[in-house]
Amino acid sequence: MTNATASAQTAFYASGSNISQTLESARSQVEERFLEGGTVLLSVMDVLNRLLTSLDQITKALDNNEASDTSADLNATVQNLIELPGAEQNRQQALTALAQTGSELHRHVADMQETMRYLRTFAVTVKITGAGLAEFAGFAQEILERIYSGTDEVNRFANHLDSLHKEIKLALSFGGNLAKNYADTVPAVARALKDDAKKITDHRQNLGAIARDVGAIARGVQSKVASTLSALQIGDITRQRIEHVQSTFSLLEDFFTSEDGAKLGTDARKRLQNVIHHLTAAQMADMCGDFQRDSRNVVQTITSFRQDTQEILRLRDQMSGQSRGSENSDGNFMRALESSVSAAHEIVKQVDAASHQADQVSQSTLGTAATLLHSIGAIRAVKTDIHYMALNTNLRCSRLGEEGKSINVVTAELRIFAGKLDDSADAIVNGLPALEASAGRVAPAAGTKNGSLAESLTSAVGTISSAANLMEDELKVLAEHGREVATRINLLIGKLDFQHDLGDVLARCADVLETVAGDQIADISDIAEAIAPLDRRIFKLYTMVQERNVHRDIIPATEETTAAAPAEPAKAQSDEDLFEDALF
Repeated sequence: MTNATASAQTAFYASGSNISQTLESARSQVEERFLEGGTVLLSVMDVLNRLLTSLDQITKALDNNEASDTSADLNATVQNLIELPGAEQNRQQALTALAQTGSELHRHVADMQETMRYLRTFAVTVKITGAGLAEFAGFAQEILERIYSGTDEVNRFANHLDSLHKEIKLALSFGGNLAKNYADTVPAVARALKDDAKKITDHRQNLGAIARDVGAIARGVQSKVASTLSALQIGDITRQRIEHVQSTFSLLEDFFTSEDGAKLGTDARKRLQNVIHHLTAAQMADMCGDFQRDSRNVVQTITSFRQDTQEILRLRDQMSGQSRGSENSDGNFMRALESSVSAAHEIVKQVDAASHQADQVSQSTLGTAATLLHSIGAIRAVKTDIHYMALNTNLRCSRLGEEGKSINVVTAELRIFAGKLDDSADAIVNGLPALEASAGRVAPAAGTKNGSLAESLTSAVGTISSAANLMEDELKVLAEHGREVATRINLLIGKLDFQHDLGDVLARCADVLETVAGDQIADISDIAEAIAPLDRRIFKLYTMVQERNVHRDIIPATEETTAAAPAEPAKAQSDEDLFEDALF
């Protein structure tokens, strides 16, 4: 090898070594940055999936709340409250009627007590009158004892009625106060609960609508992330094209040391080296253009995430019922609603207390009626005993003549007054159905259709509280995921700013190659056949139509290289087509 040839090769290797180091640095940076960007994108995709899972949980919570039909429970309670004033009025009328019936029965009982006093008087008279007659002494005492027994029964009867009267009087007094309380509070409470029931429905619908909006935005970001992940293949394409440029220099070096390359003279070597420099410079320039365009699109897409995440955070705060940065926010809407319903609960407890007392009066009345009916039987038995004892006395007195005449008169009075007990007893028995009917009219107003109002409202409060807790927990999770999405995307924007660093590095590589190549492309048509093996090896490196097109613009194909080259796919007509053609 001549000295000139050796000097040219030394210069080539020196420049080639510097270019290779620059290219290797660019290639490693591209690989590192795009791998890092892909990792961050995958982490964003993961947190987006968790965000969507959280939204699904909120949707399920809303669906469960709708299934429990809290609004229907509240509306049912409201309807019961609205009916309370009318129900209380009916109950007061029933209690008044019950009191009147009791008073009428008490009048008949008073007649019985008066009759018993007369009977005692006549019995004592019989005892005194018949004191001289031995056969009447025991008999008079027996009649007196039976009258005392009947008197006790009548007094017990009167005591039952007195107790019932006191209960009714207390219920009437309490009911009067309650009726006034109803007039003052029930309309307002019913309106508040009705409004609360509507608020529950409206709030649930609003939350559902916002959740759908957040989900739509999150899925849009998810789609953008997926598209960006696909677009990040520009990094792999760029890395491959840099490797192809590196391999081109390696193939040139190998060619110069090969048997075919050794046949070339110094001038031919310089011209071939110049053409290869122009070829690699053109490949780098074309690659830089694609990289700048595609990476700019990637960065623009990722930058658009920021607006999406801000909207997600805004909607998240709206779902939480508070504005961002507000320290005096009302917090969870359901929590405020729970407090409103709980306040109404205390009033409804009074309603149930009144209902319970009315139930007691009704049950006590029915029990008293049964007791009175039993007592009437005992009083009738006493009356019957007195009647027959007096009749027997009349028969004996008839046999005694003048001695028994005075006793006969008294015992006849006994029979007459004993008969009056029957009249009073009949009046009481006839009045008992009216007493029971009045008691029955008191009872129905005491209850609600689905149990006591207090229990119904307690159940509604419990359901609302559970829904509030669940919604609060899910919104906290949603808030955390929303913040994490924003953080990851802000990190992603910084990590994938390829143009600021990588674009400059690649541009410098292209500038170095263009500088080395110079302004003019040497003519190598005279050595085309000699360099055909090198041309084929370089051409086989390419995986993209663009690379082949650039190559042929610099080194035209000969018949030999055309026959040996792989078939080229149809030329891409758009950026998307070119991107698809970049794949193996």
